[in-house]
Amino acid sequence: MNAGIELLRAIRSGRLGDVRRVLDAGAPVELDDGRGDPGLPLGVACFMGYVDIVRELVSRGARVNVGNNSQPTSPLSMAIRGNRTDVVKALIELGAVVPPGMKTGLSEQDLMIARWRGQQYGSVAGTTTSPSATDADQPVFEEIEMPRCYGTDTAVLDADMVRAAREMDKKHR
Repeated sequence: MNAGIELLRAIRSGRLGDVRRVLDAGAPVELDDGRGDPGLPLGVACFMGYVDIVRELVSRGARVNVGNNSQPTSPLSMAIRGNRTDVVKALIELGAVVPPGMKTGLSEQDLMIARWRGQQYGSVAGTTTSPSATDADQPVFEEIEMPRCYGTDTAVLDADMVRAAREMDKKHR
């Protein structure tokens, strides 16, 4: 069977293990759609809402950005058309550029936090926040592990993250 078709079937099934198996067997992470535009596997995963598969494809070289992210076949547009806000957030964290005026289904706060997470954890596999950023520029955060925290009010934690994201945004303007 064609490796590309097998990859698309694995993506459509939503089983990350199958996607990994097919990619490990040599399936290309980038396939052209019917019009010759690259990114069909990532676009399908975005439209269907499979965040883990999106992250896996990007980690293996799938491009988050195309020439124009407002194109209907761009990963960002596919996630928006599928009404997959969790995938939109993941794409922005992975470095997707949101064209001005594009309606993502996210609030300004959600967009800002997704961009901040992308800067903190590296937008694309193997990259860091920004080439000019130093450790002194980065805010210090305390990791808090809270097993069995059902019902815990996280408003304070959310407010701290929003404040940190705004401060970073001001520094980079």
